[in-house]
Amino acid sequence: MQLFFKSRIFAFSNIAALINYSATYAVAFLLSLDLQYTKGFSAEYAGFILIASPFFQMIVSPFAGKLSDKHDSQVLSSLGMGLTAFGLFLFIFLNESTPLWYIIVVLIILGIGFGLFSSPNINAIMSAVDKKYYGVASGINSTMRLLGQMLSMGVAMMIFAIVIGQVEITPANYPQFTESLHWAFVLFTVMCLAGIFFSLARGRRSGERVVEG
Repeated sequence: MQLFFKSRIFAFSNIAALINYSATYAVAFLLSLDLQYTKGFSAEYAGFILIASPFFQMIVSPFAGKLSDKHDSQVLSSLGMGLTAFGLFLFIFLNESTPLWYIIVVLIILGIGFGLFSSPNINAIMSAVDKKYYGVASGINSTMRLLGQMLSMGVAMMIFAIVIGQVEITPANYPQFTESLHWAFVLFTVMCLAGIFFSLARGRRSGERVVEG
């Protein structure tokens, strides 16, 4: 716990990671349901569409990581979180008539945003501690990721339970399903905006690290 108390950058970067995963992990799950139920696509075709986000993340992440070695991670991570929040905001307006190109474009925005956030944020976390703490810091970051993923799915399921209820999704309750998506993306957008605050509030790297046991 001393890593959190002695380094503002370490603490706030991990909180930003927790929030980012909490706001984004369930997106693929929600969109896979939307593409299959309201758009009538097969599971294979829906999965092919969803590849757009991780594909662009894969392209952007290496460049973002290199940039974070030369420039401060605070700006890059916050920019990535901002793009992610913008993408989530655009998904608020998702409905039965939303064209496929719109969904793909927003997925690309999310992929670029997450790519810009993830690598610089991890760089900031690892740079905030001495080498002997690298294993602990990496483990804590992985814990933040898994906790965020669980929270994201928990939020999605909670909204489904409140809006749709404990029933199977059928054409009869597609309007309630769409409403669930709306509120889920509203909440995820708000969470991501909070993540921008923590990403900016971490401060710039000063060269100081947590080195004492």
